[in-house]
Amino acid sequence: MGKMKTHKGTAKRVKKTASGKFMHEKSFGRHKLTAKSGKRKRQLRQPKEVSAADQKKLEKLLP
Repeated sequence: MGKMKTHKGTAKRVKKTASGKFMHEKSFGRHKLTAKSGKRKRQLRQPKEVSAADQKKLEKLLP
């Protein structure tokens, strides 16, 4: 049996933490920033944990 392959598209978008959780960058933070409040733009800079429903899928994609 061959090795498990990493899904490269997912690997570029999601990072695994030391505790095993997956983090991703938030969307809507690239352009049209003048229409967004400062608080909203600050919060968009922080990475976010992937939802519990998607954790199991990601474990298969990123062995």
